[in-house]
Amino acid sequence: MVRQYQIVLDPERMAAYGVSQQRIAEAVRAANGETGGAVVEMGEAEHMVRASGYLRTLEDFNNIPLGMGAGGIPVRLSDVAWVQLGPEMRRGIAELNGEGEVAGGVVVIRAGENARAVIGAVRARLTELERSLPAGVEVVTTYDRSSLIDRAIENLTGKLLEEFIVVALVCALFLFHIRSAMVAIVTLPLGVATAFLVMRLQGVDANIMSLSGIAIAVGAMVDAAIVMVENAHKRLERWRDEHDGQMPQGADHWRVITEAAVEVGPALFFSLLIITLSFLPVFTLQAQEGRLFAPLAFTKTYAMAASAALAVTLTPVLMGYWIRGRIPHENDNPVNRVLSRLYQPAIDFTLLNPRLILLVALLAFATTAWPLSRLGGEFMPMMDEGDLLYMPTALPGLSAAEASELLQQTDRLIRTVPEVE
Repeated sequence: MVRQYQIVLDPERMAAYGVSQQRIAEAVRAANGETGGAVVEMGEAEHMVRASGYLRTLEDFNNIPLGMGAGGIPVRLSDVAWVQLGPEMRRGIAELNGEGEVAGGVVVIRAGENARAVIGAVRARLTELERSLPAGVEVVTTYDRSSLIDRAIENLTGKLLEEFIVVALVCALFLFHIRSAMVAIVTLPLGVATAFLVMRLQGVDANIMSLSGIAIAVGAMVDAAIVMVENAHKRLERWRDEHDGQMPQGADHWRVITEAAVEVGPALFFSLLIITLSFLPVFTLQAQEGRLFAPLAFTKTYAMAASAALAVTLTPVLMGYWIRGRIPHENDNPVNRVLSRLYQPAIDFTLLNPRLILLVALLAFATTAWPLSRLGGEFMPMMDEGDLLYMPTALPGLSAAEASELLQQTDRLIRTVPEVE
């Protein structure tokens, strides 16, 4: 309940003293405020003078002067009205399930706090509060964001696992060597774990945006490892062709792996570093945009940075230990053979007609101008939370009693819908 000072006017006294309602309003407004009084110089310093005249008690209101009456007697507010403390006029109604009016409340979370943790703390506090409530009084939760948060994180976590599996299958399919594919696959959980570790140290929560950064980075995290493994396969194939089908052993094996890693390692490291730095402009966003997209940029940057570090440290070591035995030739993989047959004519035509290809590319780029000019924009796309918010409107002047009755009727009708919980 909002407490307020209420001034109840007496028309008969106002007529007897010759005081109008406008005069009373002006007097109350003039008596409640502060004003400046220039400065006072003391001790080689200037001090600001300010007169504070805020109304704080009922006595302050009663003593507000309204003017002079007959015989020069001052007229105060208490002579034409009485002042009291009372509740603010009721302008809102809370109703639940068509069963009648209730007292409602909304939990407001501080900026930057973890919504899931706050909701859990509120639940625990409400459980303690229910023990002290009178008989027949209960606390009913009408809207809880935790279910939305849990569903979103569960869905994104499942998509991340599916993405891991797809990347692993693609690596195994194209490399056609299980242990070689494991070299690329191992970098995924290690890179993601490193990103989560840095998130933990920095205090970044695992939410929709931060997990989305991981999802964006997963596809690019294995690129360096795949290129290194492919180059190692080429080096080993070349050694085998030069030594009558014999694979290198011992020091020769490690030298071949080292040469393969040194050949492409620096270029891969800097390419991943460039991808990592590509999200740095996101950190310059301010206000709502910055708070929304910063977790995504953080996690994506951490994951790519970890992948770049693993590409020049752990990956060469794993290649030395795991890329052994019979290494299949590139043409032994049926998938590679089919793709090579499709790719070879296209690349030959492209190299023979560079000007035509550039012209077609420019024309294709030009065709995007009209769709881009018609493309709308919005800060955030609409998100389906799985909940509907019903906000009825009525004609102006509807009384509170009538609004309460209409609200109960509509709530009862809504409850008859089977899908409403």
